[in-house]
Amino acid sequence: MQESKLFALLPEEYVCTPDGMEIDKNGDLIVSCPNYADDNMSGCVIRITKDMQISKWFDVPVHPETGIARNMGIAFDENWDMYICDNQGWSGKPELEWKGRMIKVLFDENREVKDWYTIADNMEHPNGVRIYKDYMYVTQSYLTKVPDKSGKLVSCVYRFPLDAKGLDIKNTLEDKYIFTTFITHNPACQYGADGIEIDSQGNMYVGNFGDGEIWKIRMDEKGDLVEKEVYAKNPAQLVSTDGMILDEKTGNLYIADFNHNAIVMVDKERNTRIVAQSPDCDGFHGELDQPGEPIIWENKIIATCFDLVTDETKVNTAHEMPATMAWLELEK
Repeated sequence: MQESKLFALLPEEYVCTPDGMEIDKNGDLIVSCPNYADDNMSGCVIRITKDMQISKWFDVPVHPETGIARNMGIAFDENWDMYICDNQGWSGKPELEWKGRMIKVLFDENREVKDWYTIADNMEHPNGVRIYKDYMYVTQSYLTKVPDKSGKLVSCVYRFPLDAKGLDIKNTLEDKYIFTTFITHNPACQYGADGIEIDSQGNMYVGNFGDGEIWKIRMDEKGDLVEKEVYAKNPAQLVSTDGMILDEKTGNLYIADFNHNAIVMVDKERNTRIVAQSPDCDGFHGELDQPGEPIIWENKIIATCFDLVTDETKVNTAHEMPATMAWLELEK
């Protein structure tokens, strides 16, 4: 098992909670920071260059009613415009319920924000996003308006056209944009579809967070669902499934095990094992302090440390500042 190392201590003046990541056209690491740990700090996107210069790229456009942004998953399209999951409702505050958005941010030739607009509004819990062909696929971790006969939580993946604008989401099965749904059976952790990844062959991987399982969804050339199955489930090695990234060279899928402070790998034979794990910590020395998402950058696995949620299912017991990121070696 590896020992994770410190990648970065993030600037306290504009980051308290890092989450999703992408790599920009010039090779910089881009980090989405919803900043849930401070109600007075809205969400932003930061840039980390190869020589480890960290700066705020832009403040995410705020919701016109709430006055804040809470950006989690991000993705670029082929034109390098950005799609952002604005998960307003994550905190559970009543005034933020059903205020989630998918927004698109457009940039000029200097990579400065030139415009933005809302793709979909009134979402309950948009979390992760990936792009394949002409669509974006968005995990929504709750669909509480959709009861299951078992009484357990229903969640889903939405599929929106890349050119969509102003979609009014109902958060029920009446939404024609629902691509597939999931039920989370674990009564101790009722949290559903979270991490998402799509490989170059059109295979989608979705983590059902509370059940600690990875689903594989095969899509056709149009991006329609062909087949769906549980790809990996091993409670001894993988407890929760937050963000994930695929190493196309090896077929290794890396998953942030948020609850157990671990990065877990599922290889192409579907063997599941913990790559690195930390006890309760502050992350200041490179420990995995509630990892939210991994990415492969500069031949390393980089992980954001969410470091905020504390309950009986989590190793984490407290939030500390500054926010941190850790790194690991790629497995062969």
